[in-house]
Amino acid sequence: MDDQDVLSQINALAHEEHELYERAGDDGLSDEEHRRLKAIEVQLDQCWDLLHQRRARRRAGLDPDEAEVRDEPTVEGYLG
Repeated sequence: MDDQDVLSQINALAHEEHELYERAGDDGLSDEEHRRLKAIEVQLDQCWDLLHQRRARRRAGLDPDEAEVRDEPTVEGYLG
């Protein structure tokens, strides 16, 4: 997966997230839609983290393809 693939995944997830937020404003979300929204949020954080890893590895002269998707506790545990 290259940077463009990651960005495409981010865009697709963001689009789906936006659609769910719009639906939430209209009639609210079902339990399944709430679970999907949470899953999308985690996947977006994982994608952004992967993209940042790839860019950092490239800047450091390392192979960006060695960057790996980190698990949910890791990406959701970052302090801002």
